[in-house]
Amino acid sequence: MGLFNALLGNAGEMSIADATEELSTILGPNENIELAYKLVRDMIILTDYRLILIDKQGITGKKVEYRSIAYKSITMYAVETKGHFDLDAELKLWISGQHEPTTLEFNGKTNVYAMQGLLAAKVAGK
Repeated sequence: MGLFNALLGNAGEMSIADATEELSTILGPNENIELAYKLVRDMIILTDYRLILIDKQGITGKKVEYRSIAYKSITMYAVETKGHFDLDAELKLWISGQHEPTTLEFNGKTNVYAMQGLLAAKVAGK
């Protein structure tokens, strides 16, 4: 099922230790990863300060775009849980300065409630 989800473009949970090791060069001095998701090579990281979208490009994946989004820039979000016939969950983020939402898809094993709870605390400024 992991390969099937990867082919569909659905991210799954990743260990915080693995994410911290891989991203040690781009994290701030006291920045900690709270949730991490991986989709083949790309990653979605929620830290205590920001949301990081990582897009590894090209055949080798050596070219990488790190999109850093401050939680205060997220004006609205929507979380759609998986259903009986829909095997993935979805997160839509409306970011100030963008007209269309950024949409991220997660596999059915992902705990979207944990992600939603963390986003609620961060976006509300808690």
